Amino acid sequence: MKENTAGIVGFGTMGRGLARTLAGAGIEALVMDRSPEKALEALKLLEANLDQEIARWGITQSEKKAILSRIKIVERIEELSDVPFVFEAVADERELKRGVFWGLDQVCPPETILITSTSTLSVSDLAGATRRPDKVIGMHFQNPVHKMKLVEVVRGLKTSDATLKKVMNLAETLGKTGIEVYESPGYVTTRIILPLINEAICVVFEGVASAEDVDRSMVLGFGFDVGPLTLADRMGLDEVRRWNRHLYNETGDHKFLPCALLRKKIRENKLGVKTGEGFFKYDKMGRKIQGGGK
Repeated sequence: MKENTAGIVGFGTMGRGLARTLAGAGIEALVMDRSPEKALEALKLLEANLDQEIARWGITQSEKKAILSRIKIVERIEELSDVPFVFEAVADERELKRGVFWGLDQVCPPETILITSTSTLSVSDLAGATRRPDKVIGMHFQNPVHKMKLVEVVRGLKTSDATLKKVMNLAETLGKTGIEVYESPGYVTTRIILPLINEAICVVFEGVASAEDVDRSMVLGFGFDVGPLTLADRMGLDEVRRWNRHLYNETGDHKFLPCALLRKKIRENKLGVKTGEGFFKYDKMGRKIQGGGK
């Protein structure tokens, strides 16, 4: 088995963040997406993001080169069969994720640990698609993955202590602080942040304050790095609604019912950074355009 190597299935926002973080920690990342073409597009986007970091003096050209040298695109799931950890980072849809886990279980040796990046789905349910539920665990990172220090390490009902220990050590290698979380809808961070975001949207919807002032109040008044509406735009407003709906279905708690303004934004395809507009406007590189709040 190849040491100091990890696999990633899914090369979207989370997959790119994972690859950049693994590579930055000296771990080779083998990544695959729906097609080699999609994976190449994602790699180009990651390279552009690294160039942005260079422009901000965040990293050097040599660091960019080292990171990219440790990221390798693979075309077949069988090419992930010789690594100690494989991350699943596809869309947060139950059947899609279960299909990925079933496929990985077929090709990976019994000792390989399978890690889901889900923010709301049941780790135990996903583990049920495999013959190794003791070696399935969740790692819920915050975006941007390479900057945020926290990772929720989520135990399924059958996750073993040995698996937890290895993944906690992996988190430390990645420069993260892992917190042990027992499976519950939304875990810790998602469960807390969604009602905050929803209430911030309602404040704008009711005309109490503008989007800019809502975010400014939380940054200046409570020390947030970014406001809840900027955070929602970064997450993707469609994802925020998806997570709210899932938690409402799981808990029956009305605090997770999405605000009407959120639904309106989604109907207008104003999904946040990824479409160039949500509660604020963004350029092609995802940078907020000043005066672009709505």
